[in-house]
Amino acid sequence: MAKVADKYLKVDPWAIIEEGFDPERNRTSESIFSLGNEYMGVRGYAEEGYSGDMLLGSYFNGLNEQLDIGKHYKGIITSLRYMVNSVDWLYTRISLEGETLDLARSKISDYTRRLDFQTGTYQRDLVWHLESGKSLHITFTRLVSMTMTHLGLQQVTFKPLNFSGSIEVCSGLDFGIIHEERGENMWNVLCTSESDEISAIMASTVNTGNKLFSAFTLQSPQTLNTTRVVKDKFIGQRFSMELTQGESTHFTKLAVNCSDTDSSKSAYDLWQEGMELTITTGKLEASVVFSDQASYWSGIWETSDIQIEGDPENQQGIRFCIFQLYQTYHGDHPGFNIGAKGLTGEVYRGLAFWDTESYCLPFYMFNNPKAAKSLLEFRYKTLSQAMQRAEDVDCKGACYPIATIDGTESCDLWQHSNLQLHVGTAVSYGIWHYVNITGDRDFLFSKGVEMLIQISRFYATRGQWGQRSGEYGYYGVMGPDEFQLMVNNNCYINLMAKKSFEYTLDSIREMKLAAPEVFAEITLKTGLEEQELDDWSDKAERMRIPQDPESGVYEEHDGFFDMPHMDIHSIPVTEFPLYSNWSYDRLYRYDMIKQPDVLMFMFLYSGQFSKESKLANYEYYEPRCIHESSLSPSIHSILAAEIGKPDEAYKFFEFATRLDLDNYNRNTREGLHTTSIAAAWMNIVYGFGGMRSDGSVLSFQPSLPEKWTSYSFQVLYEGVLLRVAVDQSKVSLTAVTGGSAEVLVYGQKLLVNATGAELPLGKGMAVK
Repeated sequence: MAKVADKYLKVDPWAIIEEGFDPERNRTSESIFSLGNEYMGVRGYAEEGYSGDMLLGSYFNGLNEQLDIGKHYKGIITSLRYMVNSVDWLYTRISLEGETLDLARSKISDYTRRLDFQTGTYQRDLVWHLESGKSLHITFTRLVSMTMTHLGLQQVTFKPLNFSGSIEVCSGLDFGIIHEERGENMWNVLCTSESDEISAIMASTVNTGNKLFSAFTLQSPQTLNTTRVVKDKFIGQRFSMELTQGESTHFTKLAVNCSDTDSSKSAYDLWQEGMELTITTGKLEASVVFSDQASYWSGIWETSDIQIEGDPENQQGIRFCIFQLYQTYHGDHPGFNIGAKGLTGEVYRGLAFWDTESYCLPFYMFNNPKAAKSLLEFRYKTLSQAMQRAEDVDCKGACYPIATIDGTESCDLWQHSNLQLHVGTAVSYGIWHYVNITGDRDFLFSKGVEMLIQISRFYATRGQWGQRSGEYGYYGVMGPDEFQLMVNNNCYINLMAKKSFEYTLDSIREMKLAAPEVFAEITLKTGLEEQELDDWSDKAERMRIPQDPESGVYEEHDGFFDMPHMDIHSIPVTEFPLYSNWSYDRLYRYDMIKQPDVLMFMFLYSGQFSKESKLANYEYYEPRCIHESSLSPSIHSILAAEIGKPDEAYKFFEFATRLDLDNYNRNTREGLHTTSIAAAWMNIVYGFGGMRSDGSVLSFQPSLPEKWTSYSFQVLYEGVLLRVAVDQSKVSLTAVTGGSAEVLVYGQKLLVNATGAELPLGKGMAVK
């Protein structure tokens, strides 16, 4: 993996700090300093306006536009949805003596920005030097409230260093911003306010009619004599402030944003709701909002912090990951999902992939089960769209899309949207994993089983029986490894479909006994027939799982072992990323793989594969993996730690927590790798912590990286908050809250309570 860090941020355990403004890194920093609260997100752009290279990004979860792409062959999508760039509620313009502040043109010094994990705030400081010789210190502070998710706060503080005088400010709401990928504005303004105290505007997306209300009120220790400003797709207030040398003064903007992503509200109702919220929040003191935000984050760190001694860079890195995971999602809005870039950029169009259930769900299951359940509820909410998609591709049941924002398929590459069948198995696995850990049978019986039935129907109608083998499998597919196109019997898809059939049948048997009346309702609703159960059982039993009996290596797909070999280390570093430097068809000619495929299912169902089997498959597939996916290294690191390859485990881990902070892939400017941030959490907890959650009891096999003095993490399990601490001699487990829980440590059964338990650090478990 020839990836090199671009280090420019100050290392701090509780913050991200940039000292000095670098225009070449501005977009990268905009991504890193993004704020979000699940409902809305905003990049770390300069709210005062910047004429240099920037992406002014303001996004709302689920708020989308539609692009028609024309009719092709049956089963290929004709339109797609994407997250649309929305209102600039931070809009600010600052003028003094005829000069307007613009980092691309103005003379500035002492520039810093700070993203504080403990307060949930983003702050920029700079000194503006005017042509007249006057110098003005300006502090921009912003937050998006984690407890009042419609609320965003901006505070701008002025301190003149060598003069007294007045400054002109225009604060507004701008719907005229450009959606960069489309190169056009996607909003029609519906109405604006007539009030002098509240500036409000509401607009709808051009094609989908999604509505967004935005409004703000201003507060200041000074009396602000405001003048209303109305322009095309813009409303704001202009005012002046009196500045006294050496003294600080400020104004605070409290902005309320309310979206309607499914046309469930009329424009009138949304306007009334927004105005009521604006009036209520306008009475809040800024100090109360700041205090409330800090209290929220204090509670998060009490339960979810990971502490690392001896590695300050990765300590900062993992806290950044946890911070962004909570910013992206915390389950307050059931039916939302997690886009691959979260709410930090437009690449991947705000779409959710199978990463949600495979990589993100574990973090939420063990830190915020409510959020984990909410992620699965998105799949239930969009079940009808998945069923329509199955019909489109000549199948029955539910075909969950490879990329979606609203439940419809929004991947316009047919080879992915039509051939990548593993999303449904990820949903099925996610349901099983969630229920296995939380014991939430209510969810399983009320929603989960219905999804499982429709998922199994899809896999029962999408596969075929082989002519010679008499085995069942899937033909013309693409697995998680996207460098193998139109293959037969991808081992991952086949094995995961087999597991989906088996889990569906097990759940139905359980439900028949535990909740027969509810099962009868689902049977009626789905039209389930007994012969279907027999069919699924037969197909699961006779599923083709390609494997070499001598070596024990699973064949990624039929014929993979016979493909031309590519020595991945012979590829010049200048040819990466391959998608940009190789012709598209060239990717598919070799036994080179993009990301773990066989190794992925060995991680998901870890307990069902021996250490010897994992070792054999790791040693075969690792030299063939090019890691073009940011999700790839973590799985290799986790398995390497388990099979006794400590050097490789740490090598793969090294950039996991700092993938975006140090811009390893040179594309952080496009937005954060949100789902791989979740993989970084797994890398520590499942990798070095050795946690496995696919058995009947949660288990741990901790190891300690040689560079670390100690580390600790916490997981919520069976209502108990367990703290696992590892140092150079021992492993300690304590029930922080909630009573006691039974777990396995190095295969030994322990009942962990508030008193705690200690075991010697496992022999040979030091990771270099």
